[in-house]
Amino acid sequence: MTRETVLKVDNINVFYGELQALWDVSIDVHKGHIVSVIGANGAGKSTLLNSIAGVMTPRTGTMEHMGVSINRMRPDETVAQKIALVPEGRRIFTRMSVYDNLIMGSYPKEARQFRKRNLERVYHLFPKLAERRNQRADTFSGGEQQMLAIGRALMSGPELMLCDEISLGLAPTIIKQIYKRLEEVNDEGMSIVLVEQDIHQSLKEADYVYVMLKGRIVLEGKPSDLNVDQVKAAYFGV
Repeated sequence: MTRETVLKVDNINVFYGELQALWDVSIDVHKGHIVSVIGANGAGKSTLLNSIAGVMTPRTGTMEHMGVSINRMRPDETVAQKIALVPEGRRIFTRMSVYDNLIMGSYPKEARQFRKRNLERVYHLFPKLAERRNQRADTFSGGEQQMLAIGRALMSGPELMLCDEISLGLAPTIIKQIYKRLEEVNDEGMSIVLVEQDIHQSLKEADYVYVMLKGRIVLEGKPSDLNVDQVKAAYFGV
């Protein structure tokens, strides 16, 4: 049986001015799958997610979501296309309440129609956000802010969620909670791309893994077909 491809990135080359950041990068994401992109700092992982989300535009290569070209879409257009980015560093609106942060996530016209339903879903996943909905976001801990960032992304009603270093700087117990919630939305059919430095977490969560080094994909495969030593060797380029 053919698996439905949600995202197809084909040989993209991305530049910061004249400095090339990605070299012929290709990834596929199938419906309902979790794909992990692993690599050290500077490997190009965030650049890849930002390109998919419309923050950056590849100079060459193609990107499609559900068969629709997203090559030159702006970030607001990719969100309307049901792609949501949970950015590195969370990027929440610190001076706004939890509730207002979440409402900002329901910007697309279609998402506005389902605002109440999506809000209830987020509150079910993260009860603390419901309990403290009127609190300013800057009073939250790092882990709570990460839950808010994920909740804000879910408010747009995405089919594909891009998660950039969501465990960075968080305590192991909080990381476990957050990944449990991601597994729940994945079980509901959400496709997820996880960018992580943590090799073990990435292999544990993923249906498929890509390892990046210096802007290139250097290893890929199912976690069951890869061992940690192979991944570490690719990760460090040895």
